[in-house]
Amino acid sequence: MIEVTLYSRADCHLCEQAKANLDALQAEYPHRLTIIDVDGDPKLRKEYGFNVPVVQIGPYKMKAPIEQQDLRITFKAVIHRENQIATIDAAIKNNELQIPVVWKQSDGFMLWFSRHYLAVFNLFVLIYVGLPFLAPVLMKVGAEAPAGWIYKAYSYVCHGFAYRSWYLFGEQMAYPRAAAGVEGLIPYEQATGLSSDDLWAAREEVGNEVLGYKVALCQRDVAIYLGILAFGLLFAVFRRHLKSLHWIIWLCIGIAPVGLDGVSQLLSQPPFNFLPYRESTPLIRTITGGLFGFVTAWFGYPITEETMVDNVKYLEAKFRRMQTQQKAAPADPDAKE
Repeated sequence: MIEVTLYSRADCHLCEQAKANLDALQAEYPHRLTIIDVDGDPKLRKEYGFNVPVVQIGPYKMKAPIEQQDLRITFKAVIHRENQIATIDAAIKNNELQIPVVWKQSDGFMLWFSRHYLAVFNLFVLIYVGLPFLAPVLMKVGAEAPAGWIYKAYSYVCHGFAYRSWYLFGEQMAYPRAAAGVEGLIPYEQATGLSSDDLWAAREEVGNEVLGYKVALCQRDVAIYLGILAFGLLFAVFRRHLKSLHWIIWLCIGIAPVGLDGVSQLLSQPPFNFLPYRESTPLIRTITGGLFGFVTAWFGYPITEETMVDNVKYLEAKFRRMQTQQKAAPADPDAKE
């Protein structure tokens, strides 16, 4: 049975004529007619406006004026199309017709990537979070130029404030603002002689032999990417047993703590000053950042795994079909031995 839709509206003479033409062809071309009043749906009214009637027969749409002969031609086209599809489906089912499989270089790359995506992700995160620690090492051995390149590159993705960063090879691992109130650590202002309100100076400060040298990513970012890496390595071992976290758990454990710490700190300081002034501590930044990274990876990696497994199954099946077709292809009689 052919499905026919008539987009119409009330008090439309052309619409009535189109319906009459369709009724006249019912015996010749049996069909199921659905009439839709476009004025009953704002989207349809906007789409069709005053262009009704519109008749859709299968994949074909016809606009007014719609003559009986035009409808007859369209019905024939739909029947011919359906017969062709049925013939092709039957040939494929009976192995009488095979659709050529083309294996592209991109298919090969996607198959390799789908199999090894987790190793690629873990390696990328390892390099991304490792380079910032290489910068203070280079500074320590006197290779200031390559260290500067790393500091410069990461300055585009992280604020790099010295009072919110880790330090290596110095008296302390961190020099938080005095406002953070961390006992047992010399505050940034006292250690460097700089004002913590001078944000540019805090970005440019990389340390010295006494203070040590700054890691090129802030404490929170270091914790985020180490959290992602930690789950990535865990997932590499137990991926079949680790399902994606529910989004509510991700929101409560991953997003809420880091958001509360970061946003409350931001809104409490200039230029906003909406809340009582507070400065987070290295410990809180590390905990909230680590939770965010670990839980976000736990939410996203299992979903990615499902997609990659489906890709592998599809591409491996495609590769097998391609090999089968190559084996079944007749030899070229003109080919030279």
